[in-house]
Amino acid sequence: MRLNTSTAKLNMRNEPDIEFSSVFTKQRKAAPSEITEAFREALNLYLDDPHHPTLRNHSLRGKFAGYRSIDITGDWRAIFREDHTGQKTIVKFYQLGTHKELYG
Repeated sequence: MRLNTSTAKLNMRNEPDIEFSSVFTKQRKAAPSEITEAFREALNLYLDDPHHPTLRNHSLRGKFAGYRSIDITGDWRAIFREDHTGQKTIVKFYQLGTHKELYG
């Protein structure tokens, strides 16, 4: 079962809860359709294997310390945070944009 990105939350038995900030949702809606589709594919890959090499999942520093980033395309990134409470993992996406838009 895969995520429909128009859903605000995903609550599945063996997968994390997925949430989107209002900023992320606005950025996703404003992004070109190719980016929206690429995000959907990257998110599905993340749900299958959060550390798949294609995603280049890595922690961030500086103003984004405590957050992580995955590659959506060669230039587009999604910034998120993983929170673990007991047996539950919540992954919340906060920003979506090009490398330059996000990091300057």
